[in-house]
Amino acid sequence: MAPQTSIPPAANILGGLVTSSLLFSDTFIDAKASQIIPQIWHNWRRKDTDGLPGLMVMLWASCVVPLGVYAIIQNFNLPLQLQPQCFGVLCLICWSQTLVYHNHWRIWTATLLTGVLTVVFCVLEFVLVWVLRGPYHRGVSWPVTMMGIIASVMLALGLIPPYFEMWKRNGRVVGISFVFLTVDIAGAFFSLMALVAQDTFDYLGGIGYIACMLLEVGIFSSHFIWLWRTHHIRKAAKKAGKTYDEYVAEKLSQAEKNQTQLQGRVISTPEKSRAGSVTEHANGPIAALPDLEKGPIKTATERTPENSSGLGYCFVKLKLGG
Repeated sequence: MAPQTSIPPAANILGGLVTSSLLFSDTFIDAKASQIIPQIWHNWRRKDTDGLPGLMVMLWASCVVPLGVYAIIQNFNLPLQLQPQCFGVLCLICWSQTLVYHNHWRIWTATLLTGVLTVVFCVLEFVLVWVLRGPYHRGVSWPVTMMGIIASVMLALGLIPPYFEMWKRNGRVVGISFVFLTVDIAGAFFSLMALVAQDTFDYLGGIGYIACMLLEVGIFSSHFIWLWRTHHIRKAAKKAGKTYDEYVAEKLSQAEKNQTQLQGRVISTPEKSRAGSVTEHANGPIAALPDLEKGPIKTATERTPENSSGLGYCFVKLKLGG
């Protein structure tokens, strides 16, 4: 695809709406493009990143390099060229939070690693733009096309790990802000419209935005289905004055306790039965068996009267003195 030779005003306006939405999301809670600042705030406030996969934000941070190279060489409108840079920095910050809150790294270690990766990504993007721009203008377009493909694939793959988290929680979304998802879907939509408004539509960029929108709608749908399936449990938890997690944990604890008690009864019943038999025999003639053990011992087999008829005879072995 040839680079954009002119940028229509509508494309700049729509691209500006995307950047504005990213900046707006910086005051809220979650991950992607500048919408990640909402997630950063969310993580910091809870001091927890459970449910937010570190792999997701690292994939997004890494895709900044090919995405930035592609946007710059394709001469996208300025807001769309700036998006990858803001996106990458904020993704790295969010990723460092997963190191601190989930993996329990020291803050200075996570900060140092984040800074090093930021510099590495910036240098790598600069070098790739410098190396690929010349061949691209001479008609060798496949390397830039490959950058666009890699960026789109990494963006889409970044939204796969949350599905594993949802699977572990029966469809429930934990740790990902719905404010972020809403703003991010809006950002992807306006970015798509900005591409539409340009003189030439960029199919690779468009496919990437559409894929992200569909995957994020899937996350929304999964959580809404979970809400519908668990509405009676959440209602009972609210009535009990507990959160959903507290209520479920309490019920599971009670169920495990009841199961343990039931297993204890099942195990103790045969023991009591055997103990009762010994006591009964001790009160009868067999109580003298210890005195007979000094003499010769032989074994007799006797059919019990209770089972003398029908199938499955029961035999009792008795030790008898000679």
